[in-house]
Amino acid sequence: MVDKEAVLEKLDDVEDPELELSIVELGLVYDVRIETKEEGNHAEIDMTLTSPGCPAAAEIMAATHRAALKTEGIDSVHVNLVWTPRWDPKIHANEDAKMDMGIWD
Repeated sequence: MVDKEAVLEKLDDVEDPELELSIVELGLVYDVRIETKEEGNHAEIDMTLTSPGCPAAAEIMAATHRAALKTEGIDSVHVNLVWTPRWDPKIHANEDAKMDMGIWD
């Protein structure tokens, strides 16, 4: 059975090219849902970007889609770009990413 953690493991390979950090570390992936359909397992991913004007938006979204499809047992993927809640590195990024960005709580 495919689970959320397996998809997140693949998504951890996707980097924001400007920050050179994983989208998972940055906390840009808000949710991953796995749905079983007649045609196979479908991953539904809710994610955001560091800003609405992110110049690498198309690249990040495409890389996210490709990475999720590499998950064993996933047959289709849909990436939803969401803006709520607004991304805040102090809230969403993990501790390693915060240190790399020079954010101290």
